[in-house]
Amino acid sequence: MKPKDSLKVVIVGTGYVGLTTGLSLAYLGHKVYCIDKNQEVVENLKKGIPTIYESGLKELLEETKKDITFSDELATYLPHADVIVIAVGTPSKSNGDCDLTYVEGVAEEIGNNLTPGKVPVIVNKSTVPVGTCRRVEVVVQDKLQQRDIDMDVLVASNPEFLREGVALNDTLYPDRIVVGADDVRAINVMRQMYAPILEQTFTPPKVVPRPEGYELPAFVTASATSAELIKYASNAFLAMKISFINEFAGLAEKVGADIQEVARGIGLDKRIGPRFLMAGAGWGGSCFPKDTRAILHTGSQYGYEMPLVESTIKVNQRQRLCMVEKLQSLLKVIRGSTIGILGLSFKPDTDDLRDSPSIDIIHRLLELGGRVKVYDPIAMENCKKQYPDLDIEYCSSIEELVKGCDAVTLITDWKEFSYIDWEEAGDLMRQKIIVDGRNMLQKEDLKETGFQYTGVGR
Repeated sequence: MKPKDSLKVVIVGTGYVGLTTGLSLAYLGHKVYCIDKNQEVVENLKKGIPTIYESGLKELLEETKKDITFSDELATYLPHADVIVIAVGTPSKSNGDCDLTYVEGVAEEIGNNLTPGKVPVIVNKSTVPVGTCRRVEVVVQDKLQQRDIDMDVLVASNPEFLREGVALNDTLYPDRIVVGADDVRAINVMRQMYAPILEQTFTPPKVVPRPEGYELPAFVTASATSAELIKYASNAFLAMKISFINEFAGLAEKVGADIQEVARGIGLDKRIGPRFLMAGAGWGGSCFPKDTRAILHTGSQYGYEMPLVESTIKVNQRQRLCMVEKLQSLLKVIRGSTIGILGLSFKPDTDDLRDSPSIDIIHRLLELGGRVKVYDPIAMENCKKQYPDLDIEYCSSIEELVKGCDAVTLITDWKEFSYIDWEEAGDLMRQKIIVDGRNMLQKEDLKETGFQYTGVGR
């Protein structure tokens, strides 16, 4: 990127979205200011210590340190900003709606501190309900009017489509970049900001190499409302696709089919595609659960039923309980049995436990009187902090986990789990029973080793 094309970008929030976006934009040559109210987070980031687990973050923190500033003071960096990105949390309320307290708080602070002159583009990067762009504009304008300041306010929706574990890859090499705005000036600034990604003119970081055969991403422009709905529709569809294959996995077990063969057979149809057709213990994380509930709430506000999304959630919840039912079928009685859980995070390569299937499964096993041992390469410390009262035994190795177990259930498909020597592991177990919640283990090899094996839809 030429220096004249670089922008000053203020990013509010340093979670998965904010930190990943900030580091990526700094690497591309923009001057980035990451703001977070948590001083401990800011100090750690200044020292080059990532506050979340994500592949490549530590290396990029070191590589971009001259172009990125971390602070807890938003007002200081507003006067010269070309773009202000709102990337704060939008937690779920009990009714499924998004809590916009943090978003509106940032909007108020922007309105209280903007000064006439440069007109920055205020960007909603957080996943927010339809109409939030309009709401942010109103809040900022109200605060400006209270200060007797008359100036344009440009607001755009720029939803993220990041997968935890490969967030930097998804930022630098996306399928598409969606920008929703009602003013062409906002769209032009966003196109300028993303130009190196749209044209792939940058040298890829060593820790995030460009995928082989990668094609240039599409730059999708839409109204702000459409962009907000694109995000929800995308996540609801992907969640539905997983629930769909899990529903058929249940039927496959009844009729004696193999869901992996079924998934391959339908996935070769280009209209369907092979991705998100992996039957298993169900989906979780920070996006799918929250977003499906939020879009159901939006529908209810308009008196509009969304039975497909409702069923997507219902099937996913049932899928978690199916893992327990499989254990009951093999063990007959859970009470008094020792069960090892392989994997706590909702997916591999992250320590995120938000709505992880393993947590629901553990709670149910404890309710049934089981003794639960767990092992996860990354997420155990997080689990101890978030669930201090969870009566489980944390194990430092797979060998420690399997010792004395009546059954082992694999919930997160960490790569290292595919290398377990099950012949040795089986000698340490009280009973050789495996429930493979991700269909990642070799069924025939395990049976030859003397295991009772149950997968999902197999």
